Amino acid sequence: MASSKIANRYATSLFENSLEKDNLETVYKDINLFTRTFDESHDLRLAIESPIIRTELKLSFIDEIFADKLSKDTLNFIHFVIDKKREELFYEIGKRFVELRNEHLGIVEMEVTTAFEFTKEQILNLKDKFETILNKKVIIKISVDENIIGGFMAQVGDTVYDASVIHQLDLLRKEFKQGGLALN
Repeated sequence: MASSKIANRYATSLFENSLEKDNLETVYKDINLFTRTFDESHDLRLAIESPIIRTELKLSFIDEIFADKLSKDTLNFIHFVIDKKREELFYEIGKRFVELRNEHLGIVEMEVTTAFEFTKEQILNLKDKFETILNKKVIIKISVDENIIGGFMAQVGDTVYDASVIHQLDLLRKEFKQGGLALN
């Protein structure tokens, strides 16, 4: 819990600083690149998070890899986090920064699980429908799970919209068990 509060403070600071300097999108792209690289390179993550490796060496790793890929502001922020020995919070900070940016711009990320691949037209229709419902710009991430039989499940934050066939069958089964459904 304490680490979440700390990560939130760092992310808020980065967010407010990027707004102040009018480089929100640059920092957003930088944070995405940094966290993706950090995620894909197990060795880099171990080196940066290791309590045994000196701070100066960690900073030189970061500079070697990212000096020509990240803005000066983002690089300075990463240095600051490492200097404060908060390297283990990079994911939480990055995630919270993206949330703050999205809130500011009126964007929500929606994870959609479907029984089969949606066509581009179906994705656009779903996106338009949810943008109308939520009154926000929607970014969709789709995954396929054949176990839901048909339909889809969408999650935005803590809210789940379940329009799957398996869910509808479960609801029908519950109604039959409770005797609430009469057959003609």
